[in-house]
Amino acid sequence: MRGLSRPVLRAGWCGRLCAPPRRALAASPPSPPAATSGALSPFDRRLKRKQKNWAALQAEPAKCDYLREEVGGRIADRVFDITRTFPLALDVGSGRGYIAQHLTKETVEKLVQVDVAENALKNAVETEIPTVKVVADEEFLPFKENTFDLVVSSLSLHWVNDLPKAFKEIHHVLKPDGVFIGAMFGGDTLYELRCSLQLAELEREGGFAPHVSPFTAVADLGHLLSRAGFNTLTVDTDEIQVNYPGLFEVMEDLQGMGESNCSWNRKPLLHRETMLAAAAIYREMYGNSDGSVPATFQIYYMIGWKYHESQAKPAQRGSATVSFGDLAKIEGLISRGKK
Repeated sequence: MRGLSRPVLRAGWCGRLCAPPRRALAASPPSPPAATSGALSPFDRRLKRKQKNWAALQAEPAKCDYLREEVGGRIADRVFDITRTFPLALDVGSGRGYIAQHLTKETVEKLVQVDVAENALKNAVETEIPTVKVVADEEFLPFKENTFDLVVSSLSLHWVNDLPKAFKEIHHVLKPDGVFIGAMFGGDTLYELRCSLQLAELEREGGFAPHVSPFTAVADLGHLLSRAGFNTLTVDTDEIQVNYPGLFEVMEDLQGMGESNCSWNRKPLLHRETMLAAAAIYREMYGNSDGSVPATFQIYYMIGWKYHESQAKPAQRGSATVSFGDLAKIEGLISRGKK
């Protein structure tokens, strides 16, 4: 588990969960089919767009970007691990450009940034890479098949209503032998906040409603990527823990990140007594010795390739010329050679 510190240069407590454009910005995103609330569409995508637009218009939006910048840097590290230059790349759910600011034009020659929130794209961080910005929904990418050499995505796909479809869209726009590198929040994200709110509501109101959005399980990611057509998959998990003065600061920064809950079944209001009780429970159950409280963010990282005939293939079953039983003989030959 790695730790981050919440920035302390804040005018007040800044709540709730979760460089100008180089080219012309699209006027509005394509209108996706109307979504209805329910199990098949757990999130209100229009509300999420409003939340992200609001966060991008704050006086100092970068103050709540520390987590996104950290994960964006780790995505960029995985891009650098691939020893090739990508002529054209796509950043899905780019926000203010948290991945692009860590990349170089020697690695990515041209970048297309896509986000549902136009204000985030307008206020994107300056980058040395020639960039095109497009307002579009992650589930309905407006690009032709076999367009991009690289697709990246950081902390955006956990809000899509149809994750399998989003993965298929990404696979569709990738060229053969193209690679997708992404990161999204995992199931243990903000478990401290979730438990504290549930216990406080049970105590004060006799029941509880979800206040932290549902997340995908890591066991499902590999299956979903495989179903979308990706191969040579890599899925790993990491945890980032951020320390805050208290529960209210946690919720405030989540709102500043644009990570407020947008589930259809969310509870619109929390009573003051319930919030105070949740803050006390949070500090009692999880508080640090210095008086701060931790918030855990579980991150799933995934890498998947689009098939190409030049890619390495596993050998056919039974084609091995050496058995594991021969390993003992090899060790014996080595030891004799040393003598």
